[in-house]
Amino acid sequence: MPEFAGATQLARFWVYLSASPLLGLTLTLCAYLAAQRVHVFFKGSTLANPVAIAVGLIALVLWLSGMSYERYFSGAQFVHFLLGPATVALAVPLVRQLPRLRRAFLPLACALLLGCVTAIVAAVAVALLLGATPELAATLGPKSATSPIAMAVSERLGGIPAFTAALVIGTGIFGAIVGRYVFNVLGVKAPAARGFAMGLAAHGIGTARAFQVSPESGAFAALAMGLNGAMTAVLAPWLVPLVIAWFA
Repeated sequence: MPEFAGATQLARFWVYLSASPLLGLTLTLCAYLAAQRVHVFFKGSTLANPVAIAVGLIALVLWLSGMSYERYFSGAQFVHFLLGPATVALAVPLVRQLPRLRRAFLPLACALLLGCVTAIVAAVAVALLLGATPELAATLGPKSATSPIAMAVSERLGGIPAFTAALVIGTGIFGAIVGRYVFNVLGVKAPAARGFAMGLAAHGIGTARAFQVSPESGAFAALAMGLNGAMTAVLAPWLVPLVIAWFA
């Protein structure tokens, strides 16, 4: 009865993990490894985004098992902790591209300002035109910044930080998937320009995608992600109320 014995061992392993904080960490790693295999199977297609697939797999497991998000996160928070060191490590490719960054300072600064303002104003304005409440519009405003900054700005504006975090993830996944096709349609070929736009519009997930394309794209994406987060924290608190007042 080898099949029955194998099923029994699997059941015992599940019982052990379900009572341990390791469950969340194990589930996260397994989901991402499975998503990465799917991504490789489809030859690196942007449509098979590993982050989106992993999120879907984890949500499915939580739903089928009845596990609460709080219980899952008690084990997965170690991965959350690693976001800080991973973000700091992005400084390495930036230093390698420092001479180019200095030469392109003015166009990058203009692109950053226009991109940040457009991301904030467009999200809030479209939401209000579609009948959203001011609270929901404020929630949407900082969606193109990284999660910690976006949630803090959303709370300050009277939005819903938890919903903002979900919108940030959705924005990143969408940008990582469609960015390549948008660039091709617009005829944008320079790796630096593509990377900077990806990091500005799709923050960390877009930056990860840019690094898959080339180190140069990744470096410019990391720069845009960091600067856009800081600029969003400065501009959103007064831009969002102005747009809401305009449509009131």
